Amino acid sequence: MKTVVVGLSGGVDSSVSAYLLKEAGYNVIGLFMKNWHDDSVTISDDCPWLDDSNDAMLVAEKLGIPFQTVDLSVEYKDRIVDYMFREYEMGRTPNPDVLCNREIKFDVFMKIALELGADFVATGHYCQKGEVEVDGKPVYQLLAGADDNKDQSYFLCQLSQDQLAKTLFPIGHLQKSEVRKIAKAENLVTADKKDSQGLCFIGKVRLPDFLQQQLKPKEGVIVEITAEKAQEKIDILQSENRSSVAVAITDVAVLAQKPKYTVNDGRIVGKHQGAHYFTKGQRKGLAVGGTPEPLFVIDTDVEENVIYTGQGKDHPGLLRSALYVQESEIHYIREDLELQIGETREVEARIRYRQPLVKAWLHKTEVGLYVSFDEPQAAISEGQFVAWYDGNECLGSGVIS
Repeated sequence: MKTVVVGLSGGVDSSVSAYLLKEAGYNVIGLFMKNWHDDSVTISDDCPWLDDSNDAMLVAEKLGIPFQTVDLSVEYKDRIVDYMFREYEMGRTPNPDVLCNREIKFDVFMKIALELGADFVATGHYCQKGEVEVDGKPVYQLLAGADDNKDQSYFLCQLSQDQLAKTLFPIGHLQKSEVRKIAKAENLVTADKKDSQGLCFIGKVRLPDFLQQQLKPKEGVIVEITAEKAQEKIDILQSENRSSVAVAITDVAVLAQKPKYTVNDGRIVGKHQGAHYFTKGQRKGLAVGGTPEPLFVIDTDVEENVIYTGQGKDHPGLLRSALYVQESEIHYIREDLELQIGETREVEARIRYRQPLVKAWLHKTEVGLYVSFDEPQAAISEGQFVAWYDGNECLGSGVIS
């Protein structure tokens, strides 16, 4: 009998995952990860990890499986929280959920599970695992979840072959409604529990409050850049218009560049308390009124502590047709499909969770990878992940530079 350690989070998805594995005849162990216990940054009672751990325990009791809690808060602080502070300080926008999966759930947690004698680790993620044979060896595929609204393959875009080999996704073939139905039928305490919101394991936080623990407020100016000015800067950078995006690498490198703004390029429209609290594409929290269209953050300069904004979501300063991933930040889930220097591949890609997949090209160069898009993308943010797909299979990902 194979042993599976399920990461029981106290939510309905992991509860039903444990139930299904038990029904399938596995020897199931429930493990709750305690990753955070600093309640000073959470909003009201939205991070009740005690409630979560209690619910996880009740589910384990109901299913008659062994249960224990592991405290990973030291690793979580080192690998996720400190990383987030560093990224925001540099004016980048990290994705803690992707990192949390790579660094905590499928690394630290997986090692603990394997030490407990597990053959597999299982999570309540909405994605599926496939297997193909390449050169006589098994190659694992990360496939989208069957529920289009809940597909979480993007959050797992940094997983490796070794990690996938040891992972099971028991609910990936189900719709969320079916998962809730099973939980109700089995009388699981989590059946009607709301999905968790906010940062992976920390819960709902006010990002500025959270960041203020480490990054001190610092007053600076908010500058509005007109659409014409932004377009002029882009035209100077690109020096000519192109009709096709599947262009030479040198052209893609130009498309991936972003214009640099200075205070003199626009007019000062307000003050802020720290450029590092703001992210590209952000609309809320600027507290500047009186513009015909809402203001969006088009860029931040943490060195000079300036926020650059533009009116409307179609402002040219928000849009770019290509992005760049440094060599060290390229990750192939399908190592057999790694691109060689000079190679170009047509794929579909997304630059954020829940974004519909869009047509894109990967261009491999000596210095890294360029990704160009069929249509300009809004608010491409350094520090976030771009993930590329072939149909419903996630092939790889990279950190946007």
